[in-house]
Amino acid sequence: MANPIFAAMSAEKIISEWKKGSFKPVYWLEGDEPYFIDRVVDYAEHKILSEAEAGFNLSVFYGRDADWAAVVNACMRYPMFAERQVVLLKEAQHMKDIDKLESYVDNPLSSTIFVVSYKEKKVDGRSKLAKLLKTKGVVLSTKKMYENQLPEWTTQMIQQHGLTISPKALNLLVDHIGNDLSRIENEIEKLAVNLGARKGITEDDIENYIGISKEFNVFELQDALGKKDLSKAIRIIRYFEANPKAAPIQLILPALYNFFSKVFMIYAMPNADEKSIAAAIGVNPFFGKDYFVAARKYDYAGVEKILLLLHHYNLRSLGVNDGGSSDAGLLKEMVVKMMQ
Repeated sequence: MANPIFAAMSAEKIISEWKKGSFKPVYWLEGDEPYFIDRVVDYAEHKILSEAEAGFNLSVFYGRDADWAAVVNACMRYPMFAERQVVLLKEAQHMKDIDKLESYVDNPLSSTIFVVSYKEKKVDGRSKLAKLLKTKGVVLSTKKMYENQLPEWTTQMIQQHGLTISPKALNLLVDHIGNDLSRIENEIEKLAVNLGARKGITEDDIENYIGISKEFNVFELQDALGKKDLSKAIRIIRYFEANPKAAPIQLILPALYNFFSKVFMIYAMPNADEKSIAAAIGVNPFFGKDYFVAARKYDYAGVEKILLLLHHYNLRSLGVNDGGSSDAGLLKEMVVKMMQ
């Protein structure tokens, strides 16, 4: 039976253990979310050893160029003028003969901290290497964060910087950046610097320091459609036409589909208070009213038609059955049909 101390861990748990001076000989970092893998690798490279120790005891390899024997030989060396050495294997997913690391993983050197970054994929769970890692190594297995998890994660990151954020500013930030955790962190750090002594992030701050218009964005287009405000929707689309990078159609259509899919769910909900329904469909209660307004403005058949239109115009935006219409032209045509 595997020793419980070698169970899968989170990035925060691994770094927390390292800060306490608790190290295991092998760390395998895999999966689809590079942010957490990069956090652990960066700490291992720059924080475990002092600058003086790193000169003799830090070895960094890259999978595309690394020879498995050279990596194992580095791991088998004893540290010089230090208690331990660190060996990093980055981009290990590109390494040939990675299964040849099995013998070292099976019998690692306790004075070596071997950290492997295996991004974009996971080791085959049926392989001998995978079985050895589960019993002899610490495994961090990551996956992309779901869209509905981003607001909570972003809020926690903002709180770690000693800041707060208004619900609408949070929505603007998350909707604009999407599932890019490293960029979200970078933008929060930028805001922290620019706010000075102020602690609350507002919509104006998002506009001024990140460059997202608080009036012309996907969130406001969604609001206009939900309220059947055609003139506002057309104004926003004209802004997108003049500023193509502000909101590409490939980002607009999925966001609108997500919104109206949740509106569609409301019709199937039993009679209950709005807060309970908002929780059931997975939306922040602060924004729940937007979904209920849309549910009242459109009936069941109207929202069903909208979902079909979004699918249809998504195909046209990809060139299916379309002779080359502009993105703005497609959006204008689509919103008019939605509100008819």
